[in-house]
Amino acid sequence: KSRGKPPQNPGAVLSWPSLSKQSTSRSSSLTPKGHGLVYSHQPTSMAERLAAAATLRAAASSGPLPAGRRAGPSSSAFFRSSSSSSPALRLVSLRAASSRPSQKAKSVGRGRSVRCMAAASDAAQLKAAREDIRELLNTTHCHPILVRLGWHDSGTYDKNINDWPERGGANGSLRFDVELKHGANAGLVNALKLMQPIKDKYPSITYADLFQLASATAIEEAGGPKIPMKYGRVDVTGPEQCPPEGKLPDAGPSAPADHLRLVFYRMGLDDKEIVALSGAHTLGRSRPERSGWGKPETKYTKNGPGAPGGQSWTAEWLKFDNSYFKEIKEKRDQDLLVLPTDAALFEDPAFKVYAEKYAADEEAFFKDYAEAHAKLSSLGAKFDPAEGFSLDD
Repeated sequence: KSRGKPPQNPGAVLSWPSLSKQSTSRSSSLTPKGHGLVYSHQPTSMAERLAAAATLRAAASSGPLPAGRRAGPSSSAFFRSSSSSSPALRLVSLRAASSRPSQKAKSVGRGRSVRCMAAASDAAQLKAAREDIRELLNTTHCHPILVRLGWHDSGTYDKNINDWPERGGANGSLRFDVELKHGANAGLVNALKLMQPIKDKYPSITYADLFQLASATAIEEAGGPKIPMKYGRVDVTGPEQCPPEGKLPDAGPSAPADHLRLVFYRMGLDDKEIVALSGAHTLGRSRPERSGWGKPETKYTKNGPGAPGGQSWTAEWLKFDNSYFKEIKEKRDQDLLVLPTDAALFEDPAFKVYAEKYAADEEAFFKDYAEAHAKLSSLGAKFDPAEGFSLDD
C-alpha cells in the first residue's frame, strides 16, 4: 500500500481498537510521538485531513485509552505536542481543547462517570459564612428563627423513601416559595431574607449547608453545646423537588405524644431524641399571628430584644440551657408558654424518663441534644463528598 493512500471512508470516526490495529499495519496511522497523538507524516490531501480530524475528535471525546493502548503519557500533553503537526491538525487540537469536558462533567465516553473534584460546598467559604452568622446573631438576636430554619429544612425527611430528593430532608428546598408557604413554615421567609445576603456573598456554599450551619451556630452562640456537624449537603434544584405539606409536627394535636412519635419516628428518631430536641424551645417565642399559639406579648417579650411580642417558653429566651424542662415541669409562671406537645413530655411515661433527667442534669441534656441535633441536620441529605466534612478538623 502506498504511504499517501487515504482511508476508504475518510469521514468515519475510528474506534480505539481500529486505531490500535492501524498502528501496526499502516505507516500513516496515529503513533506515539513526543507527548501526544500525531501523524507519522503530514496529511496533504483533503481526504487525509478529514480522516485526521475525525480520528482526533474520537481521541478527544473518548477519554483515556484502555490499558496497553495509550498513545501518550497524558491527555493534557496531547495539546502541547500539537505544534509538531500540520495546521489542519493544530486546528483540530484547538477545537478539541475548547470542547473538552470540565471536571464537573457528568460523564464522558463509554458511560464512564467522572467524579466532581470539588465538594458541594467550599470549606473556606463556610468558615467565613459562620463568622458572618455570628455577627448577625449579635446584632439581630435572630437565634430562634435560624434554629427553626435548619430544623424545618431537614424535618421533612421520610426514612421509608430511599430516593433523593423525594425522601425530603436537609436539601435546601425550603428556599422555594412553594415550601415557605406551608403553614408550619409561617414567618420563615424572614429567616431566608437574613440568609440570602450571606449566600450571595459566598456563592460556593449550598443553601442546605447554610441553613444547617446557621442553626447549629445559633445554638452554640446562645450558650448551648458544640454541635458535631458535617457539611457537603447537595441542594435540590427546583421547586418541583419540594416535599408535600404536612411533614412537620403540629403544636396542638389531640394525642400529643402519639403525634410526636408519628412524626419523629418517620424521620428515624427515637424517644430520647424527641425529648432532647424539644429542649430547644428554651430559645424563642410563639407568635399567635403565625402559629395560632401563645399570647401577643408578655413581661418577658414586650420589649424585645428584636421585634417585641409573642410568648416564650422561658424567661431568658435567648439563652440555651435546661430551663425549658424545669419550667414545663413546674408550670409556675402563667407568662410562660406550655403547648400540648410540651406537657406531653412529662405526661407520657417513656418521655418523662428523659424530661426528668434533663430538668435535673443540664450536662446530660447538652450531650444528648448535641447528638440529636447533628443527626437531625443530616436527615435525608446527599453529601459530596459522600462522608461529608467537618469545619473543625
